[in-house]
Amino acid sequence: MERAVVIKAALSKGRYYDSVTLMSVARQLSSGAGVSDAAAVMGTESNKAILKASGLLSPEFAVAGDTDLLIAVKAKTEALASSAMSRAEELLKASRKKDPGTGEARPRSLEAALSALPGANIALISVAGAYAADEAMKCLSKGLHVMIFSDNVPLEREIELKKFAAKKGLMVMGPDCGTAIINGAPLAFANVVRRGDIGIVSAAGTGLQETSCAVSNAGGGISQAIGTGGRDVKKEVQGIMFVEALRALIHDPATKIILLVSKPPAESVLSRIGAETRSAGKPVVAVFMGAEPKDLARLGVVPAKTLEEAALLAVGLSRGDKPEAVRAGLAARQQELEKLAGREAAKFRPSQRWLRGLFSGGTFCAETQVLLRGTAMKVWSNAPLHPFSVLPDSWTSREHSIVDLGSDEFTKGRPHPMIDYSVRNKRIKDEADDPQTAVILLDVVLGHGSNLKPAQDIVPAIEAAFMTSRRAKRHLCVVASVTGTEGDPQGKAGVEAALSAAGVLLQPSNASAGILAREIILRLGR
Repeated sequence: MERAVVIKAALSKGRYYDSVTLMSVARQLSSGAGVSDAAAVMGTESNKAILKASGLLSPEFAVAGDTDLLIAVKAKTEALASSAMSRAEELLKASRKKDPGTGEARPRSLEAALSALPGANIALISVAGAYAADEAMKCLSKGLHVMIFSDNVPLEREIELKKFAAKKGLMVMGPDCGTAIINGAPLAFANVVRRGDIGIVSAAGTGLQETSCAVSNAGGGISQAIGTGGRDVKKEVQGIMFVEALRALIHDPATKIILLVSKPPAESVLSRIGAETRSAGKPVVAVFMGAEPKDLARLGVVPAKTLEEAALLAVGLSRGDKPEAVRAGLAARQQELEKLAGREAAKFRPSQRWLRGLFSGGTFCAETQVLLRGTAMKVWSNAPLHPFSVLPDSWTSREHSIVDLGSDEFTKGRPHPMIDYSVRNKRIKDEADDPQTAVILLDVVLGHGSNLKPAQDIVPAIEAAFMTSRRAKRHLCVVASVTGTEGDPQGKAGVEAALSAAGVLLQPSNASAGILAREIILRLGR
């Protein structure tokens, strides 16, 4: 008699595949008859931890390194497991030969790609971080602007690339640059937005997505949206590309309003930015999350506290409106959020008090922490801002926890959480199982490159969380926002409708969702 559950696994040394390909393979395997779970990942320590939690960690995987391929399947029978493993090989071989969307042969080298598309002037690089800098330098040497989607690129290589590019009049967006919109074309994780006169420079990927979507949804439009990677504004890199991008928008006749997005840059980088903004000759709005408005005002910019406020200020300036009108509208909405928070807070047990933020966007993780400052709440995070504390174990929440699921420990060799919801779905279950959890705070990010069926993937996890709380006779509040537009492949309205129908308290922005969650928790504390 065959066993009820059979696990088969295979390790292939030095066999690299990108995360999107591996996610696609794992999904196709999991949907096969009799297969209850499947994984196709690179052999990073974080991936091994995920496999262990899923019961798919084979002993032979112990020796795996970051560039080794791990495949594991859990099936009902030996025959089904063997069939799934064979299917995995077929899918991987097919991915090397043809474009799965068009069936056309893929170029196998940079030279072949340039020959096939001689007018190209931007290269998008998404390979293992250890190899990304070398590929980027090849592209720069051929006169191409570069967008480096890859993370885990050594800092010294980033500096080398950006200095080289600046001398040649080229842009290096990244490393770890997740978003850009160039001449209306969305690159990597980017959204379908209106064209217009607002140009964005952002050292924060989801920050760029949130602001560009908020501009578009408010009736404004984007001229260019240039990402730089988060390390660009740090002291070591000196804002080389942030300043170059700012200069480009200052001289761009199609850009009338400039919007700057980042965590607070280093002081020396702020000085370089200020030298450009004070003489820009155009209105500049800046949201440097957590920076004091008075400090930003010294740069000659219109300061904003949140991503949404920055976007709405830019749209208002484009229309000729005064900033005070935008701020008054946001203040009125906050009053309504406080009333809603009071009604929600009355539903919890006395023992329920913790906020658990689970973010696919690192910028949203940071913005939420900024909103929690000054509340006397003790907050833990794997990417903490002052004055909050480092979460000892990124995989396990403690008290109030705000977690960036897109950080390196979760993404090495694994699809980004904007693509693959499996890690967050498991975390939603863990938080719902905690009897002290009161509020789960989420972001859902749409657009090109992101999960094409977000509601289908995340709603069952949310519904299961609500079911857990009902069985335990306790209340659970799930607050979320959707970053996207109706033009995105997923369709914003449909995703929002599905989340609302599941019982989610949906908000129009990450800032609004964070404020609502904060106000609920504060009322529990009282």
